[in-house]
Amino acid sequence: MTEVPVPAPTPTGIEAVDRVLDLVAGLDDRPLEEHAAVFEEAHAGLRHTLDNPPSPGVASPA
Repeated sequence: MTEVPVPAPTPTGIEAVDRVLDLVAGLDDRPLEEHAAVFEEAHAGLRHTLDNPPSPGVASPA
């Protein structure tokens, strides 16, 4: 089977969300056994961002 390359995620402008997208985008380079933990980390990161949104005009913490 030929794999089609997946483009990098489009930046959202919200640093915390962009980090999560990059984390999930890197799954191809990780063993299958690590995927569930990555998705759990991604979910926790997105939930944290939703619960604590950055103030308008203020960069989100790194």
